[in-house]
Amino acid sequence: MATSCPCQPAGYCLEPQPILPAFLVVSSSPGLLLLLGGLQAGVADIQEKEVRAMVGSNVELGCVSPEESSFDLNDLFVYWQISERNTVVTYYLPQNSSTAHVDSHYRNRAWLSPDSMKLGDFSLHLFNITPQDEQKFNCLVFRKSLELKKVLEAVVTLHVAANYSMPVVSAPSGPSQDELTFTCTSTNGYPRPNVYWINKTDNSLLDAALQNNTISLNSRGLYDVVSVLRIGRTPHVNVGCCIENVLLHQNLTVSSQAETFTGTRDKIIEKPGRTHKAQTAIFSVVAGFAVVALAVGWMCKRKRCPLGRYAGARAARPELELAGESAAPTQRGPGRPGPCLSPICRKLSEGKSVPSQLSPETR
Repeated sequence: MATSCPCQPAGYCLEPQPILPAFLVVSSSPGLLLLLGGLQAGVADIQEKEVRAMVGSNVELGCVSPEESSFDLNDLFVYWQISERNTVVTYYLPQNSSTAHVDSHYRNRAWLSPDSMKLGDFSLHLFNITPQDEQKFNCLVFRKSLELKKVLEAVVTLHVAANYSMPVVSAPSGPSQDELTFTCTSTNGYPRPNVYWINKTDNSLLDAALQNNTISLNSRGLYDVVSVLRIGRTPHVNVGCCIENVLLHQNLTVSSQAETFTGTRDKIIEKPGRTHKAQTAIFSVVAGFAVVALAVGWMCKRKRCPLGRYAGARAARPELELAGESAAPTQRGPGRPGPCLSPICRKLSEGKSVPSQLSPETR
């Protein structure tokens, strides 16, 4: 006997639907997805990894099955979440492409590759990293054919970093004759920095009690730091400011001396102490050219250079022009110069002056 199904007023008959366990129902409360973490049956060792990424970059958080090489997407439930903050990062459900339950901070920034998941790679692709992404991410994979058994779990800790700008140390000043004050600033770094002042004479660390640090988060979620050092006035003071980024193993150090370079994130600014040296170098070069010019003039005078008007390359070196036209070379004896063939050469050899305007016969 055939059973009838309840029908809607429009006349369409609805087939009975399978009922999933309550912890897999995607409802208006994203917190229900987090209940999946309570299923521990059948899970092998949990993968634990640490990853570093720079602010503004893209990163891949790995979650790869060590056993099977192929999966049916219709058999998979995949979730990425931050359990400590009750945050849903992204998820994959069979025949469901909705992202309504993804946290707004990760919407359009978190992505899973269906092609990679078929091969057992459930890694999370996260774009445009921000300081707020420094979290522990949980990857959970279930198989429907195994009665929703959890087949893979991974915990990936993401560490976020950003380079600090080159420190800038202000010129020393003092409210009294016995004290000097230095100020060091650096911006847009992550994580929170360590700040040191160094005695550049022997590279020893100055007492931290002499400095006052102000470290604050700016609108981008990055740290800005201002450090003020107050020390007793001594002759030939030379101190350095060091900004340490522990995560990047990076130390940025700038000296207070005028001839050192200080700068900002975009450019290096040269201190005025370099200007005098640059002017001295330019003056030396100009003076050198003047000496060379005087020496050439003196040698030219000794050789009795012709004073005629410049008439081009042909008149300037007539001996070269004639050498190319002579049919036969002139025989010269040892140590004897060849005969003067040009009118200018003959006048010079006879000790006569050369007129400033050459006549057509002498050209």
